[in-house]
Amino acid sequence: MSLPFTLLIDPVPVDSDQKDFRDTFHETDSAAPALRVDELSTQRGDGVFETLSVVDGHPQQLEPHISRLSNSAKICDLPLPNAHQWRAAIAYTVARLPQQGELALKFVLSRGVESGPAPTAWLHVTRAADFSSVRENGVRVVTLDRGYPRGAAERAPWLLMGAKTLSYATNMAALREAKRRGADDTIFLTTDGYVMEGPTSSVILCSGGAYVTPAPGGAILHGTTQQSIFEYMRDRGQPVEYRDVTVGELRDADAAWLVSSVRLAVAVTALDGEPMRTDQRLTSELNAYLLARTA
Repeated sequence: MSLPFTLLIDPVPVDSDQKDFRDTFHETDSAAPALRVDELSTQRGDGVFETLSVVDGHPQQLEPHISRLSNSAKICDLPLPNAHQWRAAIAYTVARLPQQGELALKFVLSRGVESGPAPTAWLHVTRAADFSSVRENGVRVVTLDRGYPRGAAERAPWLLMGAKTLSYATNMAALREAKRRGADDTIFLTTDGYVMEGPTSSVILCSGGAYVTPAPGGAILHGTTQQSIFEYMRDRGQPVEYRDVTVGELRDADAAWLVSSVRLAVAVTALDGEPMRTDQRLTSELNAYLLARTA
């Protein structure tokens, strides 16, 4: 099967007793028109998505991605996705993909068209970019103010800060700002100086002998790759912690990483122009572990 690959999905209600979903999705030419001009995903970014990695024919962290899609849909008042249908659609897709190499599988649930009421959904698969260089050499990072104090998501849930929405304009603007400052990536901070996450990644640091990530909650997505790394560290007898992290602790860390589903783990080599300590041996171990996952 050639790439890219696109599968259009007719969403089935979450409470349906349907067992066979083969008639609810169909392949389409990735270069052909597929969405209406009044589709709200493109007009307003009104939808949610996930991107998982497929390595040598194995979809990575499928259940955490489906669970997070459901949580995002709930936050955004979208119809909840039928997990059985999404599993079937992803299995159908993966069976038709090349069984070697790294691929990026994105799945989207949109509110649909202006006239509604049905949501629209699709899967789209491409070859993953070659991230071997940044996995080996790391990235230079700048911190940027996200514009919210700690606790803003709980006080203002309508900001949808805990949902993985299609509205990525701010995240992409942050990455462009990082480039303007001579860096490769960004870590967002609250206005009161607490670490959040990257525009497309979770943050992990080694601090005080433990592996730490900012506590997921209303403003911070619970990273699927971060969860895999914490499982790996627990199995090695290393302590892991979810808690608040100040920017000062990040600067003083023994090592720090940005982690995400397709790029995997990349070391932070510099923060706001100052060199950071790194652990390349552990970074290589983490990426070998992540690439070897079969579920």
